Amino acid sequence: MTDAQPWQAVVLPADAVAVGHVQDAWGVHGWVRVHSLSASADALRHARRWFLTPPDAATPRARAFDAFDGAVEVTVAQVRWHGDGLVARLEGVGERTQAERLRGARIHIARADFPPTHDPDEFYWVDLIGLSVVNREGVVLGVVDDLLSTGPHAVLCVRHGQGGDAVQRLIPFVRAYVDAVDLAARRIAVDWQPDY
Repeated sequence: MTDAQPWQAVVLPADAVAVGHVQDAWGVHGWVRVHSLSASADALRHARRWFLTPPDAATPRARAFDAFDGAVEVTVAQVRWHGDGLVARLEGVGERTQAERLRGARIHIARADFPPTHDPDEFYWVDLIGLSVVNREGVVLGVVDDLLSTGPHAVLCVRHGQGGDAVQRLIPFVRAYVDAVDLAARRIAVDWQPDY
């Protein structure tokens, strides 16, 4: 951050998940305002170890970013809600100018550091991506390659096939259509037909 950085470069963990980015400095004591990619921000609030990487090269902030190259690990001293967003204090960042240099940095958290879910029917989206989707008749409908938030519920984006022959199905992630999620077997059973 200054001539002596408060952390060392590291290799991003294999299970790292992008969960947000640093929006800007907050206050004069080195806090940062954080944008969460999740509405609940449970992982950001729970994890005490974040991995920061420079902003995406396609963003305007990438050209001015000079805080570090590659990935660095930071220790989170405190995270809290402030208004409609999160603010965080990172170990080794004690003044506003240090925090300003982090503007645009992407925040990753190791999946192993996510808090446990509260309900057996509650899942992190990252755990659903890549699962095979099979209907009650045993027909493979494809693989989950994304999820959409539509407000009232999430929607599974299921891809079947490759290239120009790929078919995409949008299946509401609700009990009426999802019979079971088996993370160990990497499979989601649904009440859905191939021609829907």
